Amino acid sequence: MKNGKIAIPSDGNGGLDGTRSNHFGHCDIFTVVEVKDGVIEKVSTLKNVEHGQGGCMVPIDLLGQHRINAIVVGGIGARPLMGFKQAGIEVYYDDKQAEIRPVVEDLIAGNLAVMADNQACGGHCH
Repeated sequence: MKNGKIAIPSDGNGGLDGTRSNHFGHCDIFTVVEVKDGVIEKVSTLKNVEHGQGGCMVPIDLLGQHRINAIVVGGIGARPLMGFKQAGIEVYYDDKQAEIRPVVEDLIAGNLAVMADNQACGGHCH
């Protein structure tokens, strides 16, 4: 991904030097990385919202409102995966790295695959 806004579900304060959260819907914060021509231009954070009514669709709507183009997850259920697709947010898969920076670098380099429907889990898997 050479251009766009990437969201990484993050623990604690997030940021490029932070660690990823195992569950996007319940993460503390999203690290938002803006990329232009394959270069990181800006890093910010976006506080997650309570699930409440609407479940996992609530954070999907939040990311859509902030014009996020892609998210990298280590696992996701079928319903939120479809929700991201409907919102026009590409879902990439990486369940190997806990740190945010190498995940973002891998996405920029084209080393992460778009998550397929058959990779979605049935419940709250990680």
